[in-house]
Amino acid sequence: MNSPETQVHHLDGVRILDLFAGPGGLDVAAHFLGFKSIGIEWDRNACETRYAAGLPTIHADVSVMRETRFDEIPRSVDVLAGGPPCQSFSVAGNGAGRRALDTVKEFIHRLVDGEDEARIDKDLHALGDSRTALVLEPLRWLLKAIETEGRDPYKVIVLEQVPAVLPLWEVYAKLLSGGEGRLKGVKYEADFWELKTEQFGVPQTRTRAVLVARLPGHGAVEPLEATHLPFELHRGKRNAAQADMLPTDSAIPETKQRWISMAEALDAASKLQGSPVDVARLRTGDKMKFFVVSNYGSGGDPKNRGRRLSSEPAFTVTGKISRNKVYKSIAEYEAGRSDRFTIPESGVLQTFPHNFPWSGKDQAQQVGNAVPPRLGMHVLGRALRGNAPSDKELAAASIWPSVSRTTTEDLRRLGCGDQSQCPPESHKVIGSRRKSAP
Repeated sequence: MNSPETQVHHLDGVRILDLFAGPGGLDVAAHFLGFKSIGIEWDRNACETRYAAGLPTIHADVSVMRETRFDEIPRSVDVLAGGPPCQSFSVAGNGAGRRALDTVKEFIHRLVDGEDEARIDKDLHALGDSRTALVLEPLRWLLKAIETEGRDPYKVIVLEQVPAVLPLWEVYAKLLSGGEGRLKGVKYEADFWELKTEQFGVPQTRTRAVLVARLPGHGAVEPLEATHLPFELHRGKRNAAQADMLPTDSAIPETKQRWISMAEALDAASKLQGSPVDVARLRTGDKMKFFVVSNYGSGGDPKNRGRRLSSEPAFTVTGKISRNKVYKSIAEYEAGRSDRFTIPESGVLQTFPHNFPWSGKDQAQQVGNAVPPRLGMHVLGRALRGNAPSDKELAAASIWPSVSRTTTEDLRRLGCGDQSQCPPESHKVIGSRRKSAP
């Protein structure tokens, strides 16, 4: 980070530090709630998207940043947020993290008890998957703030991960509530939940483990209240003809709204001025009807690809969403004529604004790695204000404000100005030509 004048301009009033920030799911959520954030992200491509979106960013390794550059974090930051990489805990991954859950719980206690961190790092390395250790980083950042002179403990902590990490969030919550060891008597009100994204207006089925902790004085941390009904898929009892038979909101007696379908989300985005989402190819007459065949197997059979109707929420949006096949009809399916979701369409299914400026390479992976901003708005709203986002805030979240090239360049200099402090190989130079994201 360089140019102090530039830093002051873009970082003034920043409250939220987003570890493992990705392209900015939590930062987008914070923006629409009226909070300023700064993210730490090691992937150059995700950083390019963040710069284009006007999101303050430090292009660095989270661990290195904590160890050697902690003083560069604005002192106005009082909220710690993050979603550590989940591949080693994910059901879709190799399972190393799941098998090591009990071991990682021990590491959490060892950190708080004050054991030598060099020894802890050595033992973590022996686990064989460096990503597993990253779930400890939020705790290490909290301990760093508590133990650094002139810094205050974070007032609020917000963490999210795949459901398999819920037992670790339980350990986090108990330790944060106890205030023992290196926490030095700092106690939090803390709770954790498993949340289904479609119950918060996200047009996809995705389950996340979320922890929220706050210093006393702001009341107990209350569970989030779902705004939409869960999506229940009764496999084997549905066919394409049922697309018009699904209940409408008026047919449901409960006060909650029905989940949002792919067709509803994409159609709404396509009607916004200047939208890059063009769903004309998915329409038959004046109706949008299609079905999606997943890239993943179902029921333990890799050849049994799951299917979703356009009148249903999407499958979990992953980095492989561009491999999902979209068909308008059975005839297209039988003929092998498939379509794909574009990056803007994939972003909309993640509840990013329709015009979010996806940049750099591996954009599908960026979309899949992100926290759905709409879920983020509900989580941050509860954590920072004690209430859900308003209808006005949610409506505004469909359009991203334009960002000048000057701002993007300022943020790139702020985040990548000293390339020697960026992750190794991320600015690799071959001869006189630089290999980088566009």
